[in-house]
Amino acid sequence: MLPTEPRRLVILTEGYGIDDAKTATGVIRYGSDDIVAVLDSTMVGRNVSESLPGHDIPFVGRLSDALDRPVRPDGLLLGIAPTGGKLPPAWRSIILEAIDAGLDIHSGLHQFLAEDPEFAGAAARTGSRLIDYRQPPDRMETTLGRRHLPGKRVILTVGTDSAIGKMSVALELVAAGRRDGASAVMVPTGQTGMMIEGWGIAVDRLISDFTNGTVEWLVEQGEARGDWVFIEGQGSIDHPAYSAVTMGLIHGGTPHAMVLVHKPGLAEHDFDHLPDVSFPIAPLVPFIEMHERIAELIAPSKVVAIALNTSLYASDDEARALVAAIRKETGLPTDDIVRFGADGLWSAIRDAVEALPWL
Repeated sequence: MLPTEPRRLVILTEGYGIDDAKTATGVIRYGSDDIVAVLDSTMVGRNVSESLPGHDIPFVGRLSDALDRPVRPDGLLLGIAPTGGKLPPAWRSIILEAIDAGLDIHSGLHQFLAEDPEFAGAAARTGSRLIDYRQPPDRMETTLGRRHLPGKRVILTVGTDSAIGKMSVALELVAAGRRDGASAVMVPTGQTGMMIEGWGIAVDRLISDFTNGTVEWLVEQGEARGDWVFIEGQGSIDHPAYSAVTMGLIHGGTPHAMVLVHKPGLAEHDFDHLPDVSFPIAPLVPFIEMHERIAELIAPSKVVAIALNTSLYASDDEARALVAAIRKETGLPTDDIVRFGADGLWSAIRDAVEALPWL
């Protein structure tokens, strides 16, 4: 059971800062928890607001510095999502110190803390909870061919690479939809989305036979929560490491429509742990067509918009020029909604989805 009560968190990013700590960034930007401090001895004296404007959160060098702040944290959240999901060995002593202080530990790693004898023993002594967000569900089902309920609109964010903002795009579009009066919700399919929303399943931890079925009943839960259901995307259909989760989301979620997330300026797939391996990013137009053909094997779907991540370009003028160029190249509504706001793209998506012939 995921925690739903308000939390006061210190986020651990030791050695990663914020820019390379995907989970920390997501929780700070979109979560509702009180973030007391970020623990990273390489960043002492700096503030999170330097990278995430509007978030006045200090970096501290020791856990004791966070515990001594006016608002004492009740949890330590591990703020990274490294390839392979393994715990950095240097973090063990910090986690044990946090358990000894009675803090709950929130982890999105593949390496489950609750199954570690040292951590489990320490937690049993102090009453701390070890919360592993990637723990797979007990419910294991293959797909049942469930159809979406009347009046529901299901949209999946897909991408040209991993870790380029599919969750952020889904959350921004949900927020824009709500501002427009729509009943909108995100279906969390990864550990960071689960930490933000308080429910969901990390699909990259599932047994392959049950991926489509799990996504199917996750979307069913989403439909019970709202009419516009945005499924958080994972990986990319041509990523040599993460294509399986993308396929499971497309065929298990059977989205009415898709929003393609793309990061201009990125020439190759994110493969930092294998620097000698090169897989180029696919050209946009045939990649859009590929998604639609793959989806159509199970249920028709259409890419209705492009959401750009223009973070490699410092100038707003450069970013707007890229938006215009890709809009012209693809013929689809295009914008960087994190940088320039989501209301316009939401409206275009809403209108395009309502016009789909299979609704």
